[in-house]
Amino acid sequence: MLILSLDSAATVASVALVRDETVLGEYTLNAGNTHSVTLLPMIEHLLKMTGKKIEDIDLFAISEGPGSFTGVRIGAACIKGLAFQYDKPCVGVSTLEALAYNLRGFGGIICPCMNARRDQVYTALFRDGDYPVRLTDDMAISVSELSEMLSGYENVYFCGDGYFLVSHLSDFKTPDRLCLQSGVSVAAVAKRKYDLCEDRSVFTSDSLAPTYLRKPQAEREREERLKNEN
Repeated sequence: MLILSLDSAATVASVALVRDETVLGEYTLNAGNTHSVTLLPMIEHLLKMTGKKIEDIDLFAISEGPGSFTGVRIGAACIKGLAFQYDKPCVGVSTLEALAYNLRGFGGIICPCMNARRDQVYTALFRDGDYPVRLTDDMAISVSELSEMLSGYENVYFCGDGYFLVSHLSDFKTPDRLCLQSGVSVAAVAKRKYDLCEDRSVFTSDSLAPTYLRKPQAEREREERLKNEN
């Protein structure tokens, strides 16, 4: 199975081409560029360098959030459009689960964290194993709340673009490369999700929907303004 996957849920944009478990190529940018400008050229370049065509793709995969509202929307729109155009299955996976896959083999507890602003993080807990075992749902909580949640755990490893907010909560340092989102990890999580599903007809471009966990800032500010006016 040839999988084209991408993650644009934060500043980093990562695109990968994977055949089953074999990585054919991965293209990652951490230059602060606008994803709406870079994603399609990254895909085109990766396909060209690997000698593949978009028509060859068997499965499209995307990190559907949580993360940056704009980044998640752009990535989802890109993958939905490609999957729809070529009538191919489209699998969305949790950004946090894909990040947890980055640290597979580290042992202990894996705690991916995405910067949710206002001293909050998008996070979830996983126990390491042959495949990271989910211990909690994805959530948006404050760093102090996360600290309390982790008080009963040992050997906690962090990753994600919120690493700088939480790294002081652990004695273990994560290599910078493994803190970033990875298209390869998205592909691995998506393939597992696809293989384990009994009804694969659910994986359509229409069914893919971004996951935000909380309302956009503009909507929150509007609600706060209306509350103060009343």
